[in-house]
Amino acid sequence: MNWYALYTKSRWEKKVAKELEENGIEAYCPQVTEVRQWSDRKKKVISPLFKSYVFVHLEEKDRSKVFDIPGVVQYLFWLGKPAVIREVEIDTIKSWLEDERVEEIEVSHLSPGDQLTIAKGSFQGKQAKILQIGKKRLRLILKNLGLVVNIKVSEVLE
Repeated sequence: MNWYALYTKSRWEKKVAKELEENGIEAYCPQVTEVRQWSDRKKKVISPLFKSYVFVHLEEKDRSKVFDIPGVVQYLFWLGKPAVIREVEIDTIKSWLEDERVEEIEVSHLSPGDQLTIAKGSFQGKQAKILQIGKKRLRLILKNLGLVVNIKVSEVLE
């Protein structure tokens, strides 16, 4: 079984994840709580971490089953094949979202020419999946998705 990234209709992430689960397909839609400002109030809103994406865990032969769910558009492809997300990447996202020390998570797309290397330590100069940017910043590269996730933490994770 592999994890795959599904592209959904805009603002359908939570609905698609719920429908997938109800149909016996393991789905993961990472969510964060944000404070939104309106003209008359502030409100905490739970929104998906990755806009228009839901992760599914299934066998290669069962990939077509997801298209029975309203709101599913297509799989995310990488180099002409459905992008396979490694289990360790899903586990890392889950652990960061559950960690009380993580104050803020920002998702941005990779740009051509971005080079991320470890700045200090015995792996200095090496390309990394996770990179400490400062004393309170980490970076996770989701290469198969073409995304970079920046993490701000209240203390250095060890």
